[in-house]
Amino acid sequence: MWMLHSATMLPAFLLLFLMRTSISLSETMSRDEKNKLRNQVVEMFDHAYQNYMDHAYPADELMPLTCRGRVRGLEPSRGDIDDALGKFSLTLIDTLDTLALLNKTVEFEKAVRRVVADVRLDNDIVVSVFETNIRVLGGLLGGHSMAVMLKESGRMVWYQDELLHMAKDLGLRLLPAFNTSSGLPYPRVNLRYGVRGPETRTGTETDTCTACAGTIILEFAALSRFTGDPTFEAHARRALDFLWEKRQRNSNLVGTTINIHSGEWVRRDSGVGAGIDSYYEYLMKAYILLGDDQYLQRFNTHYASIMKYISQPPLLLDVHIHKPLLPARTWMDSLLAFFPGLQVLKGDIRPAIETHEMLYQVTKKHNFLPEAFTTDFRVHWAQHPLRPEFAESTYFLYKATRDPYYLEVGRTILENLNRYARVPCGFAAMKDVRTGSHEDRMDSFFLAEMFKYLFLLFAEEEDLPFNVEDYVFTTEAHLLPLSLSTVSNSPAPPLVNNTAGEELDDSNFEWTCPNTRLLFPDPAFPRNLRDPVRSALDKSCPHPTTHREPGMGRPPLRAQDFMVNNPEHLELLRRMGVSLIHLKDGRVQLVQHATQAVSAVAAEDGMRFMQEMMELSSQQQKEQLPPRAVQIVSLPFFGRVVLTAGPAQFGMDLSKSSSGVRGFVTVAEPYNGCSELSNGEIVAGRIALLQRGQCMFAEKARHIQKAGAIGGIVIDDNEGSSSDTAPLFQMAGDGRNTDDVTLPLLFLFYKEGNILLEALKEYREVEVLLSDKARDRESIFKGKALPGNLLDGSTDGAEEGDCSTEEKDHTSPAFSEPVDQSQVTTQEQTTDDSVVGQESVQAVEGLGSYASVDEGEEPAAGGDSSSQSVDSLMADWQEDLEAFKQMEKDEL
Repeated sequence: MWMLHSATMLPAFLLLFLMRTSISLSETMSRDEKNKLRNQVVEMFDHAYQNYMDHAYPADELMPLTCRGRVRGLEPSRGDIDDALGKFSLTLIDTLDTLALLNKTVEFEKAVRRVVADVRLDNDIVVSVFETNIRVLGGLLGGHSMAVMLKESGRMVWYQDELLHMAKDLGLRLLPAFNTSSGLPYPRVNLRYGVRGPETRTGTETDTCTACAGTIILEFAALSRFTGDPTFEAHARRALDFLWEKRQRNSNLVGTTINIHSGEWVRRDSGVGAGIDSYYEYLMKAYILLGDDQYLQRFNTHYASIMKYISQPPLLLDVHIHKPLLPARTWMDSLLAFFPGLQVLKGDIRPAIETHEMLYQVTKKHNFLPEAFTTDFRVHWAQHPLRPEFAESTYFLYKATRDPYYLEVGRTILENLNRYARVPCGFAAMKDVRTGSHEDRMDSFFLAEMFKYLFLLFAEEEDLPFNVEDYVFTTEAHLLPLSLSTVSNSPAPPLVNNTAGEELDDSNFEWTCPNTRLLFPDPAFPRNLRDPVRSALDKSCPHPTTHREPGMGRPPLRAQDFMVNNPEHLELLRRMGVSLIHLKDGRVQLVQHATQAVSAVAAEDGMRFMQEMMELSSQQQKEQLPPRAVQIVSLPFFGRVVLTAGPAQFGMDLSKSSSGVRGFVTVAEPYNGCSELSNGEIVAGRIALLQRGQCMFAEKARHIQKAGAIGGIVIDDNEGSSSDTAPLFQMAGDGRNTDDVTLPLLFLFYKEGNILLEALKEYREVEVLLSDKARDRESIFKGKALPGNLLDGSTDGAEEGDCSTEEKDHTSPAFSEPVDQSQVTTQEQTTDDSVVGQESVQAVEGLGSYASVDEGEEPAAGGDSSSQSVDSLMADWQEDLEAFKQMEKDEL
């Protein structure tokens, strides 16, 4: 965020002096590498933005795990978080000026047209005044600024201030919240009905946070100066005046929560994080944007107290406003990560470097900044909703120092986002940074802020469509032109005077930035500040990469990479305190006991592994497919025996085939199908039988497809498993693109698979139909003559014996199977254990192997003697017939 001062502003506070005279450090990152990272930022933005437009728009936000939009009232309430949602396509509005900054002019123009055409602001819905101001009003004003800039350059000539008109409409809808005796706004307002009255469902609140009331001035002042209506700026200024007046006069600090009517502090703890953060930010930036010295004086007064009481380099710890030497808590929240960036704007670089380095070391330990962490840098609150504040400070420090170290910090941010937060439908917030589990949430600020700061970090000046130093960034990173300071406006009301007899001490006010030659006597100076911080964190809380037991220095085992038959993976599970149990139904159960892990770090890795496994399992359940059918159509069955089969999440979709896939079965060699088939000439044109185990299902499918098979049936190797008692099993892919698999692949439990293998032993040829549901006999054989060798029922005894022997040879010992999400359960433990689990497979009750589609048909002549065992099996299945018929009604 770079800001030029207008001609009317005092030249005293030479903010950009620091930026422009900072020392030139030798670049250790090549220009090509920077361009590569810049392009990666754009690709990541495209992934997030396009998934919002494809799956969520016009909803306010994207739910990236379920690939749908979050519409308030249709999803379970999340409490105050949902107050940001107003059914006004929040993410699109919040992203407008990001599109412009990233040179996506065509998409920006389309987005503006969509907002103008589709978005309504008169919704009967209660929203947060603070969030709506910074995200929606700020987004409209930033979009308007960009549209005007493009229009002046000859593009978007059709634009007639439509976004500005919407911004004024929204501003008027927010104004009723300011109708209080103090001038502090109510925290919530009804967009249609305002504040007071039974239909508003708000206006009864008595408290608000300091940041909520003190983060209005930039947007409201810009709206006043764009429109010429001073009302908005006056209300925002009055709220700031009241907060300044209510500061604790001895400490010059403000509390976190204040009564909007009496002005009494409700929460008297003071810091620079949640609840206060952007109040300080807006005092500084109000001076930069509006040129009023009083804002800077107030900021400097507060800043001196922050550095005296709250700052304990590299820490920033809350204190009590009346007893500022008494700490209020022993942990910090992630929102304070913006503060080093604000210190850069202030010109106080040394503590900015130190605090930023502390935050970077915490980030390297946990991959992201936890929502809160302790003074010994352990997790206090484990969530991370993809907040951009750390990236913001990284950008400012790079611009101030030109130290390529901060480019590497930016690279780390990119890599962690792609590795841990990226999902097929966008980027998902972290539910727990320790386990890597996700939350179905992608807040609008991720697109509004994160990609702006990262793009600017790696971009060269010629990559930018305009000079960003002509703008100030709001707390939501929206762009407001500094030229607003020269716009004619009605005189604003004077700022509140100080109490009688109190004089401002000029020594409190710094009007110039420190000379950077003194700050940085040599290029190594920033590094000399960082090293002690890094050393302190290493001693307090060692990084897992240097003392990682289970991975032995390597990244921890991830759920998507785990394979049961991999001895190294099993050893890693043991070290993490995770036990593996093979269930009778063929699934694998995972249980973790933290006390059995070899170390605390290993226990954390185990917890994350279990959470990942549950998340994969949960996602699998959401993609549950209906069962399929394997119908034996050859003599002597003629379609009367139907076996319940599990589907695959890849390959041919049998539900879209009217006829299914019909063919003779043969056993693949090797039986596990994990390498190229040695009997490919036999498998060609047939349906291959495969044993479960040793490799991924998709790999088996690729091998039989290469041999020319028309389909495949995987048979469970876990003796005793049956669809009668086990939940429906569906085969997942291998984590890669499986579009190359075009044949159908079905799964049979041991009992059903054994029926097919026994039939193959008794008869030379067994023909089956793979379909989405069982077909009646007439549709199976309509227009087709039965093969002659099936009509006479003759077989060659010697060959039958050979086949039987071959099949027995193929009944090899049970192989372990690569674990996928449909196969794993996690067991809930007592409070002594680190993680709780849940069933990973949804049971489909009432389904088993089913038969006798043509119940009244007698076996064909010549088949009685050889089908006696099959008839006895069919007798056991009669009770399932009704269940099968019911499934047909439900369109199996």
